[in-house]
Amino acid sequence: MKFRPLAPLALAVALGFAGQAFAKSDKPSADWMPAEQVKQKLMDAGYSSITELEADDGHWEGEGMKNDVKMEVHVDPKTGAITKENPDKD
Repeated sequence: MKFRPLAPLALAVALGFAGQAFAKSDKPSADWMPAEQVKQKLMDAGYSSITELEADDGHWEGEGMKNDVKMEVHVDPKTGAITKENPDKD
């Protein structure tokens, strides 16, 4: 039972690191392609009316119109390649 007082400390340290990981995932880093450049790549791929482009979980995520369908799209932050696109269900 000597180790019991260390459990809350270990939990606090673990949660601190987890919080930092989540905070970093929603901010573009210096090596990410700028949002305006991502929008241009999306327009080149047939998207229009691109909205809500934001950093989320390590990629750019946004919405736009493609072939008259509202789409949700994920974009690689370094290359600008579309990694996922689905009709928006909202």
